[in-house]
Amino acid sequence: MRLEKRWTLKSADEQYTQQLSEQLRIHPALCRLLAVRGIADFESAKAFFRPKLSHLHDPFLMKGMKRAVERITEAIEWHERIMVYGDYDVDGTTAVSVVYSFLKKFYDGDLAYYIPHRYREGYGVSKAGIDHAHANGYTVLITLDCGIKSAELIGYAQSLGIDVIVCDHHMPDNNPPVAYAILNPKQVDCKYPYKELSGCGIGFKLIQALAMHWKKDLEEAYYFLDLVATSIAADIVPLDGENRVLAYYGLKKVNEDPSLGIKTLKELAGVTRTLCVSDLVFVIGPRVNAAGRMDDARKAVDLFIEPDPEKIIALADALQSDNYDRKEIDKTITQEALALLQGDIAGIGKKATVLYQSHWHKGVVGIVASRLIDHYYRPTIVLTLSNDKVTGSARSVSGFNIYDAIHECRDLLENYGGHFYAAGMTLKPEQVQAFTAKFEEVVSRTITPDMLIPEIEIDAEINFADIKPAFYNIIKQFEPFGPTNLRPVFLTRNVRDWRGYSRIVKEQHLKFVVHQNERDVVDGIGFGLADKYELVANEPFDILYTVEENEHNGATRLQIKVVDVKRTGTI
Repeated sequence: MRLEKRWTLKSADEQYTQQLSEQLRIHPALCRLLAVRGIADFESAKAFFRPKLSHLHDPFLMKGMKRAVERITEAIEWHERIMVYGDYDVDGTTAVSVVYSFLKKFYDGDLAYYIPHRYREGYGVSKAGIDHAHANGYTVLITLDCGIKSAELIGYAQSLGIDVIVCDHHMPDNNPPVAYAILNPKQVDCKYPYKELSGCGIGFKLIQALAMHWKKDLEEAYYFLDLVATSIAADIVPLDGENRVLAYYGLKKVNEDPSLGIKTLKELAGVTRTLCVSDLVFVIGPRVNAAGRMDDARKAVDLFIEPDPEKIIALADALQSDNYDRKEIDKTITQEALALLQGDIAGIGKKATVLYQSHWHKGVVGIVASRLIDHYYRPTIVLTLSNDKVTGSARSVSGFNIYDAIHECRDLLENYGGHFYAAGMTLKPEQVQAFTAKFEEVVSRTITPDMLIPEIEIDAEINFADIKPAFYNIIKQFEPFGPTNLRPVFLTRNVRDWRGYSRIVKEQHLKFVVHQNERDVVDGIGFGLADKYELVANEPFDILYTVEENEHNGATRLQIKVVDVKRTGTI
């Protein structure tokens, strides 16, 4: 059963809209799209539509950058042993690949990387990793996409004579680690202008600073932008500001001159089209992530740092195999989880979902949590048993800060971390019941009723007559699309089926052929909207959609991708 959704028209500053309309002389709806994104005038619109690498901020504005660069430079001059340490997800493995590969270009000394094993060591900085660095004489440890929550372990590393440079984008605690240097724009006293970089983005700022300090061509850093864009897409960070510039040029590299690793993954997936952000999320990202989910994430790093094409093919094949296994396990666990929820009469009316089964695979519980929200739209945590500890992943619904909710349950947890919409935690098995009850209590107290109804945000209302090539060509310039800059959703009112041509296809989808005012006929597809057929065939309705190009037999034309429909007059 498909969840009914509420429609919300995004608010836009009408003064911005009017000002942009006068300055840009484009369709008012397009000006509204810009205003919704906080763009107020011609110059900011120009920067938005024409991103330039020169728009990137000076990396030395970031607190700790000068100290980090000087320590790495000193380590290279004295031929110290340097270890690059990162998390096992896409953001962490791309970050390690970028920083390791850049340093390798300019340092012929002892350089290594370390990725903790998801099942033996868990998330973030591990004692095993630090002990490995100490036992092998590494005196500089660069952590990427982790470390800001590891005050005790970083203190331990420093006590062993290892200088730790933390590069992380997660929210710091009140008592951050006492590291040699910390690069994190979310530190309260960091004046870096952009706060939402990915972990790999922080790593990129470090190599950008090193290139500047060493007086190298910045192209040496820009070479890695395809991996930076992959991290931005996969980690679901905002696609505005500096991230927009990095993603724009990263996608350009993905499509024109990708690294051998990205190129091989794309070929194995059978994708021949130009890749966009959603392809990095759904095609490249899962294959990179699968290494850490199913086995050892070192394979992902090896794929990106290996120069031998034949070895790269073998590594990509291994990731493809891991991803196949991941999908099978994901499907099985999702079915089990849905069966548990459907049989839980006591769970009816709850504001949160917490499920625990000791046999579930740790590597896919986050994916399963996301899938459960598609069926039961509420904050969701899926837990399993790993190394005698219960570990799990949390996913949220629009507008609800799940990290804050978990933070309120911290007395029952051994470890936790994450973001507004996604988090992870570890606890003792005997605390599961108490944690489940407290999390439900916190969510029930803090969530608002409207947050429990899926929301579709509408960018602008237009007529079908507005859907013309010139209009669409400007929409394309809003790319790359992602969080805070999603593909625009349009509303058109009082639409009808055109001569009975709309029909159900493949049992669950709806092929639309519709018109407005007995003219302006458009066609499109609504995936999973077959249950709306009776409404579409018989009554006037309002329609939400995005505009896209459809290529068929060498011809390209515009069509709509329908998001939802409602009977006219009900909104």
